Amino acid sequence: MYTILVPVDADEDRARGQAAFVSELPAADTDIEAVITHALTGEEVDAPEEIRNVERIATVRVVRDYLEERDVDVRLAEGQQPPADGILSLAEEFDADHIAMGSRKRSPTGKAVFGSVSQQVLLEADVPVTVVGAREE
Repeated sequence: MYTILVPVDADEDRARGQAAFVSELPAADTDIEAVITHALTGEEVDAPEEIRNVERIATVRVVRDYLEERDVDVRLAEGQQPPADGILSLAEEFDADHIAMGSRKRSPTGKAVFGSVSQQVLLEADVPVTVVGAREE
């Protein structure tokens, strides 16, 4: 089984782009497991346990539903703060083979440098990292 970590933020179009990337990989419906994660904010971490659930995050549900509709195996994992460290830690914990990050539209100058989370993951990950764009419904 090829494991892909899919860390999502709050943007549903980016989340759909990440889900589409995973589902369009060869043998996605038979040989890939997607681990979807979201780094809970300070408020979310401090919430009572019954509502401190990564599945409550809309983008996590978007990716989960999209992939499950395409018969991709899915697991959910709670990310930790700061997000880049949490992503790298989960990649190690789940023995991920790949990380599929979302990206924002940026100005020409902004394209020269990824966001700090993407940049840190790209520089420090021990596995391939793909940065994908947004997809609208």
